[in-house]
Amino acid sequence: MNDIGLFLNASRETGDEDVIAIAQQADMLGYHSFWTGESWGRDAFTVLTMVACHTENLRLGTGIVTVFSRTPALIAQTVASLDILSKGRAILGLGSSGKVVIEGWHGVPFDAPLARTREYIEILRKALAGGTVDHQGRFYQMARFRMISPPVQERIPIYIASLGPKNLALTGEMADGWLPIWANRERLPDLKEQIATAASKAGRSIADVTAAPYLMCYAADNAQDLAHGEQLLRAHMAYYIGGMGTFYFESFSRAGFAAEAQAVREAWGSGDRERAAASVSERMLESVAVLGGPDQCRSQLARFRQAGADMPIATFPHGASLEAIRRTIAALAPQPAAI
Repeated sequence: MNDIGLFLNASRETGDEDVIAIAQQADMLGYHSFWTGESWGRDAFTVLTMVACHTENLRLGTGIVTVFSRTPALIAQTVASLDILSKGRAILGLGSSGKVVIEGWHGVPFDAPLARTREYIEILRKALAGGTVDHQGRFYQMARFRMISPPVQERIPIYIASLGPKNLALTGEMADGWLPIWANRERLPDLKEQIATAASKAGRSIADVTAAPYLMCYAADNAQDLAHGEQLLRAHMAYYIGGMGTFYFESFSRAGFAAEAQAVREAWGSGDRERAAASVSERMLESVAVLGGPDQCRSQLARFRQAGADMPIATFPHGASLEAIRRTIAALAPQPAAI
């Protein structure tokens, strides 16, 4: 498999014309899919609708929308609408997000994220299949209604963003794809084995779950640009470890970087952003990112594939220029199969 996806944070810092141009470049180069998420900026579905209207083949993935921000019925209606408009190109990426965003922005309790995700998927499968949704669950009780505008695809792929053991088990049991962020290359085989074990218990196979890790990527064109890209990557990682609650801190700690993660967190907590970024070690950077000249980046991407990434999703550090993004997309484009 030579598939690769592209994630773009389509905030207002990136103009619509540039988002469209990037998506069209990826479409022309044979990328599998275009992904975008949402936090407290633009919503994912509207941006993906815009991209759908200007591309032909790119699949369109939410990466992610949280199960706390919409009812499962509304998510079903919205992703079905995207699928209809795009003629069958929608992918639904789901996750729980975190306590900071869910309570601070959405204003709802961050309770039982795992159980809520399970129930959402159960309802979504029923709704998207076009049948009557009769559901008596912990969070939702639904009866009599069915969605009158079903999607084009018989089964819209549902991916789950997961790294913790219980979420990995849920992914193996119920999902079509897996969307890990900051997944350590050396841990990918073990993480996939956990998914495979859960899939087997549910009568499924690991082949039923596409491993699509987000990889921070930066293809540099000279030594000075390489140093700049490395600085951007370190700063981006430090923000997640130090400034986004406990989830990513714990994830890096489980991956064998407990000392470094603690150093990042302490520096971030004291307001020293430069020291926080400097606390990201070379080994940490190498384990989760693709950085170097174009040939180096392709080689590093191949190592992630060998470790178990079925469809890497290239994303870019905050502050990367449009030129750097487009250069990286070109460098990592799918290569023609050897004859």
